[in-house]
Amino acid sequence: MMNQLLWKSRALRATVIVFAVSGSLVAVVPGCLITQLGGAFEHEPEEADTGLSPEAGTLIERSFEGIDSTRLFDYHTHLVGLGDSGSGCQVNSRVLSWSNPFARFRFLVYASASGIDEPEAGADVQYVERLARLARNIEGHGKYLLLALDRYHTEDGNPDPERTEYYTPNEYAVTVAVKHPDLFVPAVSIHPYRPDAIPELERWAKQGVKVVKWIPSAMGIDLSSIKCERFYRVMRKHQMILLTHAGDEHAVETEGGQELGNPLLLRTPLDAGIKVIAAHAASLGESADLDSPDKQPVHNFDLLLRLMSEEKYLHRLFADISAIPQFNRMDRVLQTLLQREDLHPRLINGSDYPLPAVNLLIRLGRFVEAGLVTEKESEALAQIYNYNPLLFDFVLKRTVRLPGADQGFPPSVFMRHEALPPVAPAY
Repeated sequence: MMNQLLWKSRALRATVIVFAVSGSLVAVVPGCLITQLGGAFEHEPEEADTGLSPEAGTLIERSFEGIDSTRLFDYHTHLVGLGDSGSGCQVNSRVLSWSNPFARFRFLVYASASGIDEPEAGADVQYVERLARLARNIEGHGKYLLLALDRYHTEDGNPDPERTEYYTPNEYAVTVAVKHPDLFVPAVSIHPYRPDAIPELERWAKQGVKVVKWIPSAMGIDLSSIKCERFYRVMRKHQMILLTHAGDEHAVETEGGQELGNPLLLRTPLDAGIKVIAAHAASLGESADLDSPDKQPVHNFDLLLRLMSEEKYLHRLFADISAIPQFNRMDRVLQTLLQREDLHPRLINGSDYPLPAVNLLIRLGRFVEAGLVTEKESEALAQIYNYNPLLFDFVLKRTVRLPGADQGFPPSVFMRHEALPPVAPAY
């Protein structure tokens, strides 16, 4: 069953493929299929205390062992909306109609996973309320870094609405964080090519915001461009952290800009003295080996590991493990990160919410087959998912172990990193 996250049905997988590639069929995708692929949750997060089995409760308790709840931190939580509450959020028109079937289909799956029942009716409020409920129903929930997302900009610094799929203003991320100070901390997103990039960066830095979020391939940012030099200098002056996607991006449209996710481009901000968090540990795709004369393609994860092996980046380059449990990233990347204890002090947790709530991406059967969790743990995790996918993501990452060993991610990965500046804005 889908709600058990095992995804064993070949027929269902074939159906998904057909719907994803055929415009004529996607236009009539039944709501039940959207729900199955998105958020097929059977219970509310408030019901978990009384509804979960003793086995699931024990697994949750075990996951919090060694965790200081005052330092528990999620460095990768998306904030999105349609702008229906005056938030200023925008989504590209192609996701609001069936003129682009795949984009529309993907949007509806995301909306379902986010607990948005009617995307065109109060989506902003529905999204935040669902996220807040999930977080508050985690005992010792810690805090979550809410990510703004700037528009795609052209080389001359002008915004390009056609190449922007999602836009979340900085003001909105801050507003939501101010409304829920026990849960959220904001990260701003400022395109460095903007004519007002430096004043905007200074404005938020003076208010105590410490993290800048980029998705280079979706925003049109070349991290090695001379246009970023002044931006990096101001970031360094204010001791700001750059949280940037590395590797291929598939959650949002990139318009053919995947080469901007090359991990080796991180050298420029790192050499400028910026502390960088490489999102998703560059776990997807290949990029040109810019260190080699022939520029042959190399897996992005290997390029990131190369950077992390360089001593000069030891205290500057970090990687978050957001999205690593997804079926298309979990095999080599997850097991390598579990095995590489030398990297554990530089790993940082992030949920990548709402993606942990997308049924399609989580396949517990694969974890059992790989020996990363036991069958009983899988059953308990499936229960937790059906109440609270945000809690599920945390418990899953705390549960996975190398096959045949008792080696998992240490508690330090899930707490505010001591080598990074505190992220508690004064606004």
